[in-house]
Amino acid sequence: MIDAAMKPDTERLLELIAGLCRELRPGQPVPALTLNSELERDAELDSLARAELLVRIEAAFGVRLPQRLIGEAQTPRDFLRALATADSQALPVPESAPMLATGVTGTGEPAPDLLATLTEVLAWHAQKQPERLHLILLDEDGAEQRLGYGELLQRSRAVAAGLQARDIVPGDAVALMLPTGLAFFPCFLGILLAGAVPVPIYPPARPSQLEDHLRRHAAILDNAGARLLIASGEVALPAGLLRGLVAGLRGVVLADDLLACSASPTEEPAAGKDLALLQYTSGSTGNPKGVTLTHAQLLANIRAMARAAQVGPDDVFVSWLPLYHDMGLICAWLSCLVYAIPFVVMSPLRFLAAPQRWLQAIHDYRGTLSGAPNFAYELCLRRVPEELLSKLDLSGWRIAFNGAEPVNPGTMERFAARFAACGLDGQALAPVYGLAECAVGLAFTPQRGLQVDRIERAAFSTLGQAIPAAPDDPNPLRFVACGQPLPGYELRVVDASGAELPERREGRLQFRGPSATAGYWRNPQANAQLFCDGWLDTGDYAYLAGGELYLTGRSKDIVIKAGRNIYPQEVEEAVGRIAGVRPGCVAVFGSPDPASGTERLVVAAETRLTEAAALAALRQAIQDQVVELLGLPADEIWLSAQRIVLKTSSGKVRRAASRALFEQGLSEAKPRAAWLQLARVFLAGALPRFRRLVTLVSERLAGAWAVTAFSLLALPVWLGVALTRQPASAWRLLHHAARLWLALAGIKHEIVDQSGPATANARLLVANHASYLDGLVLIAALPAPGWRFVAKRELIRNFWSRVLLQKLGCEFVERFDLQQGLADAERLSEAAQHGHRLAVFPEGTFTRAPGLRPFHMGAFVTAARAGLALQPVALAGTRDRLRDGHWLPRRGTVRVTLGPVLDPGPLPGSEWERALVLRDAARATILAGCGEPDLQR
Repeated sequence: MIDAAMKPDTERLLELIAGLCRELRPGQPVPALTLNSELERDAELDSLARAELLVRIEAAFGVRLPQRLIGEAQTPRDFLRALATADSQALPVPESAPMLATGVTGTGEPAPDLLATLTEVLAWHAQKQPERLHLILLDEDGAEQRLGYGELLQRSRAVAAGLQARDIVPGDAVALMLPTGLAFFPCFLGILLAGAVPVPIYPPARPSQLEDHLRRHAAILDNAGARLLIASGEVALPAGLLRGLVAGLRGVVLADDLLACSASPTEEPAAGKDLALLQYTSGSTGNPKGVTLTHAQLLANIRAMARAAQVGPDDVFVSWLPLYHDMGLICAWLSCLVYAIPFVVMSPLRFLAAPQRWLQAIHDYRGTLSGAPNFAYELCLRRVPEELLSKLDLSGWRIAFNGAEPVNPGTMERFAARFAACGLDGQALAPVYGLAECAVGLAFTPQRGLQVDRIERAAFSTLGQAIPAAPDDPNPLRFVACGQPLPGYELRVVDASGAELPERREGRLQFRGPSATAGYWRNPQANAQLFCDGWLDTGDYAYLAGGELYLTGRSKDIVIKAGRNIYPQEVEEAVGRIAGVRPGCVAVFGSPDPASGTERLVVAAETRLTEAAALAALRQAIQDQVVELLGLPADEIWLSAQRIVLKTSSGKVRRAASRALFEQGLSEAKPRAAWLQLARVFLAGALPRFRRLVTLVSERLAGAWAVTAFSLLALPVWLGVALTRQPASAWRLLHHAARLWLALAGIKHEIVDQSGPATANARLLVANHASYLDGLVLIAALPAPGWRFVAKRELIRNFWSRVLLQKLGCEFVERFDLQQGLADAERLSEAAQHGHRLAVFPEGTFTRAPGLRPFHMGAFVTAARAGLALQPVALAGTRDRLRDGHWLPRRGTVRVTLGPVLDPGPLPGSEWERALVLRDAARATILAGCGEPDLQR
């Protein structure tokens, strides 16, 4: 029921929607709309049209509405509810932000090229110019939030500490499902500071596609092996459901909780070869694939793009691009991070709601660098008010990138013409080409403006030859030059056999360069298709002419019909202009004909028309357009009032998914209510969640039993050791007790003996240190009479540990008093020469994160000085069985590898040089046996 007081608002709202429908489809009947009508299905309003509707509602009612309604609102009733709670006193949307403060431009210093990782870049900026402004976030109201390098590092360290407190270790994948906001930046860098790998994914935007969104993301997270998902409060519920669908996902954490962490993180040094990003492709032509990119590859691509763009200290980058896509993440933000360029960023929804805000920000902040996909330039042509042109100054915009989707030459020509009145230089227009497999950028247009190649249609479609068309050719193909390869990169075009083609011959585009990915994450089938004799296949068709790159289409999308190559994009654009067809909701693809075995040309289009006569007329109009354009008809024209043209998060047509819908004989991709989609996802994950719960409870019970068994054994064993008179007797008792407890705890220990007959000669034992279990495992694995552990002197202060360790004959050393430490070293050397066998953990301590830490030199100097044989021992698995900060052991296997005994006697050189040789040899043996990374870099 509608409250009587709300009835006028209801009528005004429905009339606004009807008026927008009339504008979008002039001459077409307007559907009878109610508060429960589907905006997408009944009113045929896509996300761009809903953005326009939001602006009109705000203007008509004098209120501010949340921009998330662009994606979330499904019916007019959703807008009406938002109106009921909106602030009627809210000010209109500000169309101009304050001018950039002084000191923001012209003073930044780019990070030196010698820095090998993004974390080094961040630390360098924070140390050299901590107050330097890094970014300005324009929120929903246009207000500024600023962040400098020093504060960015501080927040990133808080996130790293929060991740480490949640058992994230180096190498773990951590997913980011965050909208554009201040939390994204420290969360991304905090993941890197923790030694983990960020996996950006897009937040759910449209309730009608929630289930599809979650299932696609579940496949991404499962492939990535993500251990944790960082989300915002707005998406906590759907994000939590992903845990039931992804076996390895241990939990979901809110970004605000990580930022609130006050602990200091453990430093996790990274190298250029380390993985820095898993960038999942959009899936416009298939299932998403995780592109692996290292620190070195990201920095190589960023530096190459900066050289091509001649980036300088006076540049300012303005962006609304999503941060979960490579163009917004790498080309925009990370490039600004490296080169200390002020980064002005707003939400994509803020841009969609009012495209002039993008241009206004370029004006207000004197932006010099900015870019977007082609649709954004088209949107500015349609939606930026004419009266605003006289108020915009775009003369400082020196590079206007156009990439991430096919560049329409008509769009760019009209954009240059219209905004020339604002001072826009036509030479600033820069079509570019890139792909995630190259980090982001591959080809870049020099500052010379738009260059369009007009070629003969017949020769190109049948022979793949890009022959320049005659000036009077009425129907040429037009392709935009996307520039030349970046410095250090190479392009080539090959035919089906892999042979390189000459200029102006179309074929598959391949590349190589310093940022070329090593492959897709855990996807050997896709990797087999990616590489060809050291080159990477882009999946695109193209030709080269005069050193310029011309893209012609995606290889998987091109339809081969009657010996001709048909390019879907061109047909989709033409059909989308026909009255009765929903703009942007056309997909053209090839589908095998079951009867003839040949490929059919299928045109799928969404329409509101339902009457048979109207549909027949529309079908004929589409066929006429296809014949006029291609010279041959479509085999199938699939019309529907429902959603049959599926799209990616960035708005690209998913032709493969639409083809699958067609071939399955489905009439539509049926939208379901959000609650029903959430319920289906919840039920799909219920069984996995139950299994994980059973496993968790089992592990906790087993851990509790292990602690109980330890408690029952501890006092009798301690009393037994206290009553012994000889260290050998104490060792035997502990040896048997340790074996008994390990068996009761479900921890199996394996011994790999590589030492040979020289074991008996060893007087010093060195082992890696990973857990509180290490001492027990060594005692259980090594035979009596055993070894004397070298322990820190602080343990003497505790009565229970002092008695136990003294009875074992342990030697205690001082860690903090230098003079006492030297005296202890001499004492240990004498003890070893007198026949005592000493066991040392040369790392000195352990942490929860895996990795072999640097070795202290004491044991190796002692061995070199006294000529004592040294036994390296590698412990594997103890950290997983009982990690630092945990008190419940886990069942499993630990392995003890006794390495070859090292004899310093025949080694040449000084005492110190022999000690270094011993250390390096022991470290190599332990690294090979412990299965953990080397942290000594």
